[in-house]
Amino acid sequence: MNSPKELGFRMPAEWERQEAIWLAWPHNKDTWPAEMLMKVENSYAKFVKVLHTGQKVKILVDNHDSELKIREKLNQAGINLSQIILYQIGNQDAWIRDYGPTFVVNSREKELAMVKWSFNAWGNKYDDLKPDNEVPYEMNKTMKLPIFEPGIVLEGGSIEVNGSGTLLTTEQCLLSKNRNSNLKKDEIEEYLKDYLNVSNILWLKEGIAGDDTDGHIDDIARFVNQNTVVCAFEEDKNDENYEILKENYELLNGMKDENGRKLNIIKLPMPGFVGDDERRYPASYANFYIGNQAVVVSIFGHSNDSKALEILQKLFPTRKVVGVNCKAMAYGFGSLHCVSQQEPGV
Repeated sequence: MNSPKELGFRMPAEWERQEAIWLAWPHNKDTWPAEMLMKVENSYAKFVKVLHTGQKVKILVDNHDSELKIREKLNQAGINLSQIILYQIGNQDAWIRDYGPTFVVNSREKELAMVKWSFNAWGNKYDDLKPDNEVPYEMNKTMKLPIFEPGIVLEGGSIEVNGSGTLLTTEQCLLSKNRNSNLKKDEIEEYLKDYLNVSNILWLKEGIAGDDTDGHIDDIARFVNQNTVVCAFEEDKNDENYEILKENYELLNGMKDENGRKLNIIKLPMPGFVGDDERRYPASYANFYIGNQAVVVSIFGHSNDSKALEILQKLFPTRKVVGVNCKAMAYGFGSLHCVSQQEPGV
């Protein structure tokens, strides 16, 4: 079978036109104990409300009862339900960015397809979440798209593209021994090139403290246009993220896009320590979602919230930048970008 690249498919940038955003409604009480789960559901409702006027919102729900409950919640939030499509597809947890498909498009043929990676719950960390590897197959019973299967372990949160040939990732995640121990770096690069149609792969080192995904890129560096990257940067030299993020920032400043142009790097502040007495949560303003009409940013009740929103609003002048408090969500090891997956328009 020909690869997506050979057939003219590519992974679009997130700011390109989308048909829909995919979510899996939160329900796992191990991830979010009772009261926290309610706060996370409220954050979801706000997320959906901001985005739904600009695109469809497709949501996985566990069963008929939860579908009725979620419809009622969204209705109470003032959301136009004609923009919402609910699918009764069982799932273990909310992290559809990581176990869901990566959608690719062939613009010439006006065709959509999915790349279905293997999901092993972030390097075999959570056996109870491994069944989510099956979710893309269930989604495709409805979508009926061409499906490409590289047969390698990869999570959506570990890759970031500019849509025109450049991909950002981290060595900590993609070279993790618990994912594809049989593959060398250049072999992994070949898979990325063949299945996402990229030509220029940029490797950063490590991700932020508290991140159980082994350094996902969507907490540290994001493209905001073809040549510009926002980079999470910690100003406090005593913070454990300081050295990690400084190294990534310096690496990015030496990197180029697929045309050989130096990247334009913009610092995005960090929200400081977000956590409890037991542990630090992986909290970052870089974990935002770019929709058709709005950019929704994870915020944490920190004085840097407004600075981050201001920086991003300047970078997205045609979209409304909105913050949604994700402190409770981050307790579960992720926030808005981690719980979402974009379906591009064709």
